[in-house]
Amino acid sequence: MGKRPWTPADLLQLSGGYWSACALHAGVKLDIFTHLAGQGATAPELAGRLKCDGRGVAMLLNALAALDLLVKQGDVYTNNAFSTEFLVKTSPAYLGFIIQHHHHLMAGWAHLDESVKSGEPIRERFSHGDNETIRESFEMGMFNLAMQIAPRIVAQIDLTGRRRLLDLGGGPGTYAIHFCRKNPELTAVVYDLPTTRGFAEQTIARFGLSDRISFESVDFEAEDVASGFDVAWISHVLHGMGPGECATVLKKAVAALEPGAMVLVQEFILDDSLDGPPFPALFSLNMLLGTGTGQAYSQGQLTAMLAEAGVGDLRRIPLDLPNGAGIIAGIVGGR
Repeated sequence: MGKRPWTPADLLQLSGGYWSACALHAGVKLDIFTHLAGQGATAPELAGRLKCDGRGVAMLLNALAALDLLVKQGDVYTNNAFSTEFLVKTSPAYLGFIIQHHHHLMAGWAHLDESVKSGEPIRERFSHGDNETIRESFEMGMFNLAMQIAPRIVAQIDLTGRRRLLDLGGGPGTYAIHFCRKNPELTAVVYDLPTTRGFAEQTIARFGLSDRISFESVDFEAEDVASGFDVAWISHVLHGMGPGECATVLKKAVAALEPGAMVLVQEFILDDSLDGPPFPALFSLNMLLGTGTGQAYSQGQLTAMLAEAGVGDLRRIPLDLPNGAGIIAGIVGGR
């Protein structure tokens, strides 16, 4: 199938698309949708609650209504069913943290040309906000995303008979939680940096799984991982590293596994030609902005790295996941 046909109108919509994104980001940062939960409000009423300028609030509310994220009836604004489910902070399906993470990335993206020229990351130069807020947006943003797709993933992966899961770089432990909920005999250990511990332990406790899922503070790029696992879940870890670093981490993961253990790698997977799908190709640029060597990888590159680490019986699990995400499964010592 060929590439999409472009028109000047398409091009201009793409170029100015950040206007819509910034309106959404502002609505989430100001927590407008939560303030409107359960009842509507006029622009002056909401401006008073938010302690914001009335003219600015009215303009933002009208823009969000134009984007079909709010409903306007007369002078009163209310959430619609979609914003109630995904943009109200008390909703289990809330996506506000990942949206705020995207907001924190925008300043760096505005200077992408500089990173392309130098080949060096520039994100830290343009980061705004305190580190704790940025970290919370990232960690809980990963939780937001995983909560959307983890139930679909675990339903398609048979872990019958497996007892101990290694969740390498597992962040707040969302996937470990869902794997353990699906498999009552399974226990798990989440390995990640010390800054992640608080988010992980709170999230694990929220699901009542502190007795089955533990957290270990480890920089697994520099330190070894304990052994005795019969399944490893490595989700969105490898794209933060170059090929050499990926090889080192995969070998450490395999060394922690028993013979016959299952290895599961989730990434935004490029076509082998590297020029699609669009999201993984753009995600490579996100890694250029934020890391020294990271990138998105193709299925061929990922399977080659896994084979080199001693994983065989490699296959891609047939799942239709958002943004070009895919899962490659294999067996330690497999053919």
